[in-house]
Amino acid sequence: MAITESIERGRAACTEHAWDDAYQFLSDADGACSLDAADLERLGVAAYLTGRDEAAGADLERAYQAYLEQGGIERSVRCAFWLGITLLLRGQHARGGGWLGRAQRLVDERLPGSVEQGYLMIPAGLQALDSDPKSAYETFDKLVAIANEFDDADLTALSRLGLGQALVAMGEAGRGVAMLDEAMLCVTTGEVSPIAAGIVYCAVILACRDTFDLGRAQEWTAALSEWCSKQQGLRPYRGQCLVHRSEIMQLHGQWEDAIAEIQRACEHLAAQPGNLVMGMAQYQQAEILRLRGKYADAELAYREAAAYGHNLHPGLALLRLAQGHIQDAYAAIRRVASDAAERPVERANILAAYVQIALAAGDTNGARLAAGDLQEIADRFDSQYLQAMAGSVRGMVLVSEGDYMAACTTLRAAWLAWQEVEAPYEGARLRIIMARAYHALGDHDSAEMELDAAAHVFGQLGAAPDLREIAEVSRRSTARTAGGLSTREVEVLRLVATGATNREIANTLVISEKTVSRHISNILTKLGLSSRTAAAAFAYDNDLT
Repeated sequence: MAITESIERGRAACTEHAWDDAYQFLSDADGACSLDAADLERLGVAAYLTGRDEAAGADLERAYQAYLEQGGIERSVRCAFWLGITLLLRGQHARGGGWLGRAQRLVDERLPGSVEQGYLMIPAGLQALDSDPKSAYETFDKLVAIANEFDDADLTALSRLGLGQALVAMGEAGRGVAMLDEAMLCVTTGEVSPIAAGIVYCAVILACRDTFDLGRAQEWTAALSEWCSKQQGLRPYRGQCLVHRSEIMQLHGQWEDAIAEIQRACEHLAAQPGNLVMGMAQYQQAEILRLRGKYADAELAYREAAAYGHNLHPGLALLRLAQGHIQDAYAAIRRVASDAAERPVERANILAAYVQIALAAGDTNGARLAAGDLQEIADRFDSQYLQAMAGSVRGMVLVSEGDYMAACTTLRAAWLAWQEVEAPYEGARLRIIMARAYHALGDHDSAEMELDAAAHVFGQLGAAPDLREIAEVSRRSTARTAGGLSTREVEVLRLVATGATNREIANTLVISEKTVSRHISNILTKLGLSSRTAAAAFAYDNDLT
């Protein structure tokens, strides 16, 4: 093939977003002649989008130099900017900062007041997002004005992305999400360059997850998947896209599809050694394996996630709980929960797990406090998902405290919220908790109906551990003591029979005195007794001491 034809075909492939073809044609031509600056830039972009990171850096550096020699200062600065940004995204902060510094010097000397000056304000805005979101907002607000002035598509999308992220960080989720939608609309018009488009897609989806806006996250994840499918040979964004799709499929009860999707993500990411998204993918794979009861495989996946630097909890702590290692799970989740610096989405998941594990460990007070912390997070966001999560753990604590009537009301509301979110597994989990409360109230028919409905869901999902739990709850219900006392009530009754005071019982069972009083009231009511002395006599007569 003639060199000129190879270059033309490479340019056409770029226009058609056929990045593998573009890289092959342009690299073939590059081996036979000296490409001009624009074609070197195209080659660098194609290399980056097909996962050839080192080649992309070298090609963009050559494009930078070629533009500089030709007097194309604006394009030279753009090459330096994207070199810096892509290096930062790969964790190479020194090299990335160096290229951004070089671009800044060129702008200061040759292009003051230009649109390129706006691009070079982006890193400062990003850096301020975590530490000073108000400052970040001011920076990106200026960038929006610059983007409008120069009618620059990439800067328009990136500035609105930053503005939305800053608003979310400031606690103004509603305004922030609206601005993120604007950023996405810029991308969907097709005028934004592929590297900028991929950055916006991924950042918006992450922001939706951080604000618990799962509906939007699902919508934009689907859009990202469609966009990726139109980019031949695309590598940088497919992995994270598939992980998010798997998470959403899991939530909606499509576990087989979720497993297939995460396996595809792992296969895709295996070709990119060192990509930290692999840690996210392995963690997601471990979560599904854990829920299916494949504990050995789940542990291996958690270890793989750790090797990539991904946080292991709350997943690993929940695995230990499922394996019966309650104290190990409790020690791990207590340590993780003590770090209040976690982002709300991670902290919410940790607190929900903390409640479950603390109750298993007998720490009702700790569980109550964690449930309260989770409710505070829920109150900050307009999210049905988060309200469902907070209501679930609050209901669990109420059941543990013996306040069964209040628990049933709270759990029913949380179950309805899970239905709205279309989360069948989480809703079925609540049915087990409601069944425990119904059994404690003596409403065994309702309890068994809840368990039957939950078993149907778990059977469809392949949630073996939950099916075993249902069998255990049913077994216990048929072996209840005279009077229909719950397991906790039996524990309290045994201590009453020893002559222990409410405070002593509370200390022994690690619950509050108020909870002890409620349990004793329930015991007396169920047994038709009028005093602690009569309750103690009942315990002796029924071999409960």
